[in-house]
Amino acid sequence: MTDPTIARIALVDDDDLFRESLSLNLGDEGYEVLTFDRGEPALDFFAAGGSVDIVLLDWRMPKMDGIDVLRQMRARGIDAPVIFLTVLSDQIYEEAALAGGALDFVEKSRSLSILLKRMRLILDARKGANDDVAETAAPQPVHALGELELRLDNSRAFWMGKRIDLTLTEFNIVKLMSTRPEEDVSYREIYDLVHGKGFMAGYGPSGYRANVRAFIKRIRQKFRAVDAGFGCIENYPGFGYRWGKGEGGAAQTRDDDSATAEDVLIDGAAAD
Repeated sequence: MTDPTIARIALVDDDDLFRESLSLNLGDEGYEVLTFDRGEPALDFFAAGGSVDIVLLDWRMPKMDGIDVLRQMRARGIDAPVIFLTVLSDQIYEEAALAGGALDFVEKSRSLSILLKRMRLILDARKGANDDVAETAAPQPVHALGELELRLDNSRAFWMGKRIDLTLTEFNIVKLMSTRPEEDVSYREIYDLVHGKGFMAGYGPSGYRANVRAFIKRIRQKFRAVDAGFGCIENYPGFGYRWGKGEGGAAQTRDDDSATAEDVLIDGAAAD
């Protein structure tokens, strides 16, 4: 008898040698790997009903680059976790990937063990999130707070009766904050919800904050597309965010996309 597969992986990369080498290595680790040399056949696979646990996605590919593949996936309701594997190391690419809905961004020069750890953390985090939803769905399938309605059985969010098109990760972040209204939630706690406890990414010891800011900015934009005055996601500078009453409106909840002076001073203290 063969050992059970850890997870099913889609590897999308136009580099034949890299794709073959990584797929063999992942196979040796117990993963089932489906390979695609371009974005189009990968999208066709999902359109035909295919599913995977993680997508490993290259950025630079012919005809359709990785960020466009990701956008197409999300537009079609495909919420499989995406890790970008690329030679591009500039932070602007990482920020664009995270803002587009990717969960991680790993340079190809990193060792296989780093990639395996990050994949495991994502898989564990998703399993925990699914378990939490399963536990809460039966006794309380809907969480309502003011104009917000979260349908826990199918991870759908509504504001003022209108659907907010959140990814599963974004839904879980909103759920975390809105089920603890007026309570400050740290950058680290939000980041752990996405990646699993103890995971580190970005540049420097507090690099994960840029990751969280990208998620919060995208969530705010989606709510403001429905309600321009939305302001319930409030900042606690240097610490994190809270789900407030939004009485100050959107003007009082800036999208703090760059680290503040207080971020530097508080680094390693309350924010962690």
